Amino acid sequence: MRAVQSTPPGVTVVDIDVPNDGELVAIRSAAICASDLKYIAWGFTKILGHELAGTTQDGTPVAIEALFGCDGCENCNAGQYNLCARGPTALGVFTDGGMSEYFAAPAHSLVRLPAGLGVADACLVEPASVGWHACRLGGVGPNRRVAVVGGGAIGLLIVAAAQRMGAGEVSLEARYPHQLRFGERLGATTACGVYDVVIDAAGSGSALQRAIELARPGGTMVVLGVYEPDVVWPQHECFQKELRVVPSLGYCRHGDRRDFEDAAEMLAERPDLAESLITHRFPIEDAPEAFRVASDKSTGALRVVLEP
Repeated sequence: MRAVQSTPPGVTVVDIDVPNDGELVAIRSAAICASDLKYIAWGFTKILGHELAGTTQDGTPVAIEALFGCDGCENCNAGQYNLCARGPTALGVFTDGGMSEYFAAPAHSLVRLPAGLGVADACLVEPASVGWHACRLGGVGPNRRVAVVGGGAIGLLIVAAAQRMGAGEVSLEARYPHQLRFGERLGATTACGVYDVVIDAAGSGSALQRAIELARPGGTMVVLGVYEPDVVWPQHECFQKELRVVPSLGYCRHGDRRDFEDAAEMLAERPDLAESLITHRFPIEDAPEAFRVASDKSTGALRVVLEP
């Protein structure tokens, strides 16, 4: 079967064996994340892909949690498999991802799609759940002013998640005009003043500084961006405002719900999100061109999807 392998400085479509060590899913959509581009830049050589959706052998449409634990430690038993004591598995980094025609996933990592969300768009469930988890950890809710720094797909999905959680106002700070235009269509305002909760979804030093500027004294800053090693943590600025800084890692279960389930329901109820966020689609054999488009912001790309 065909799969997309990281071969720095780019990707290559390769032939690999069909896996047989889990629940076999025929992949129908696999999105390119900024993290995939970083894995290439960092020299990883695994099969890429962690934003995945497909159908099981009995035809059930599912999204696949790409972050899962040992399913046996105390944290996993509590639903916090993103904090697995043995280290969570992250697809496409230290183990092969699912940017391929078929992928074998642990049965417990499959989430059935709700009515209204097609499998061709359901690769967005993974990044949407990252945003949902960040909002939940940050205490987003009614009467809370929320600012999102970073207008990529995850930042825009955070805007939608904060709105669905009832935030009083959601603002967006983004670098590129096409990101701002979509934020405006979602109803996000231009960042002005200070906010109860600020979420850094960009992962750059300048975004981190801006998030601190936008946070009110005593407010909450949620950090889900992955920073380069040379980024200096602005401890003094955080100290002066006594900010509650909350790192956010992936997604997990909370109570009897998964962040994945909440995110999937949000996408099912708002088909405009997928219609606008998925800007390009390519067949898997055109993966090198798809990655070129995804890495070039002048293309207006938000999410580029491969369809095996």
